[in-house]
Amino acid sequence: MSFSHLGLSDKVLAAVAATGYTTPTPIQEQAIPHVLARRDVLGIAQTGTGKTAAFVLPMLTMLEKGRARARMPRTLILEPTRELAAQVKENFDKYGVGQKLNVALLIGGVSFGDQDTKLTRGVDVLIATPGRLLDHTERGGLLLTGVELLVIDEADRMLDMGFIPDIERVCKLVPFTRQTLFFTATMPPEISRISEAFLHNPERIEVSKPATTATGVSQFQVPCGREVHEKREILRRLLREAKDLQNAIIFCNRKREVAVVAKSLQKHGFSVGALHGDMDQSARTAALEAFRKGEIPLLVASDVAARGLDIPAVSHVYNFDVPHHPDDYVHRVGRTGRAGRAGTAISIVTSLDNKSIAAIERLIGKSIPRAEGDYSVRSEASDDTDQPREARGREGSRGRSRHGARDGAKEHSKENPREGSRESSRGDRKPRREREPRHAKGGDRNSTPQPHAANETFTPPAPPAASRVPSIGRPEQRRPQREADSEPADHSHLPAFLLRPVRARV
Repeated sequence: MSFSHLGLSDKVLAAVAATGYTTPTPIQEQAIPHVLARRDVLGIAQTGTGKTAAFVLPMLTMLEKGRARARMPRTLILEPTRELAAQVKENFDKYGVGQKLNVALLIGGVSFGDQDTKLTRGVDVLIATPGRLLDHTERGGLLLTGVELLVIDEADRMLDMGFIPDIERVCKLVPFTRQTLFFTATMPPEISRISEAFLHNPERIEVSKPATTATGVSQFQVPCGREVHEKREILRRLLREAKDLQNAIIFCNRKREVAVVAKSLQKHGFSVGALHGDMDQSARTAALEAFRKGEIPLLVASDVAARGLDIPAVSHVYNFDVPHHPDDYVHRVGRTGRAGRAGTAISIVTSLDNKSIAAIERLIGKSIPRAEGDYSVRSEASDDTDQPREARGREGSRGRSRHGARDGAKEHSKENPREGSRESSRGDRKPRREREPRHAKGGDRNSTPQPHAANETFTPPAPPAASRVPSIGRPEQRRPQREADSEPADHSHLPAFLLRPVRARV
């Protein structure tokens, strides 16, 4: 079947023919007629099967009639990420060449002023992320009462990112009689319940089993130790030994890990870019554009790049970190082997990832074989503090010299913990009976008392007469002597002039 049998307009058919497509994919063939018939649609298909065109092409046909009004868009498309929203806009620009449609993009990282100006002129198609869309509605610069068609793309990703409450708010702002389209690659139970609440008697189109990977993608796993430097060394060996590697996306679970892995690859001579959610929008767009044009063959990314990005020429996907959710694995692998092409997906697996790999294999319905070859790291210190070998040697010797004495004390204390702690606390101190007693008030501190027997009472020598201070108006009293086993007083904190003997004036 060709596109001409789907009921699309002549302008849309001409734009499709200009792009070189002649035969629709299964999801396009089944979904487009129902969308043109104003039915609610729930579309489930693998990644890379043309789900975006399945709703863009009929929307262009439906929007040929009518005109946009200020601050009241005619159609609304919700996307989970900025990159995916920008990609959908590119599809409207490509297939809507012969039409004069106003398409606006509401995403974060762009000033409100420019977006508000476009809304004031009138918008036929509004593509937005939920957060920025609600910001405009709360400011009173956007009305959704004129929306005729609502598209929720990558619905499962919306659930993972916590956008479901925002989607519920948006659905309350659009008319009840609107047409709603749901498209997703995986169908968890939560999405099923939400679709029942948002869709009215939908036409369910399930081209393939949910959460399945493309048949043209070869999947492998490489065992690895728990050390991070081992994973980096294995990744570099995989990149150097890969066959037919044109470009590749390297996925990490955390944003911090994305920056670390990208920096490590750069230091070892690879041309690589980074993409994660904490980057500025201009930097994210520049990195993605450079990767699409082939200026950088490697892109280290978080799951921001795992959903919906259409880069057909990606030959390899590497999971530096095994995803925690099995559905994320399906979307990551879907970045390669698109549109019937062949691809390779390799996951670096540690012993901590065994449960995640087992869950992934249950989800996709097949086991992931181990890659051929020996990728074991020969030396634990072979990599990878990402420093030159000389610097690591200096740092190691400096650490040993600094902590050598302490380490020796630890080894000595391991033999007899009680004895080691007793010796470290007391040191060379004398027994309590042999300590020097505290001098009486006003005594000569230069005199050194002699040690005495344990059964004798020690009497300190009398100070010189010149240094004794007679009492005035009352009999002379002496400060009571402390017990012989008391610790000597510590007067090291007193200044020297306070320790000199005092003579009273008569």
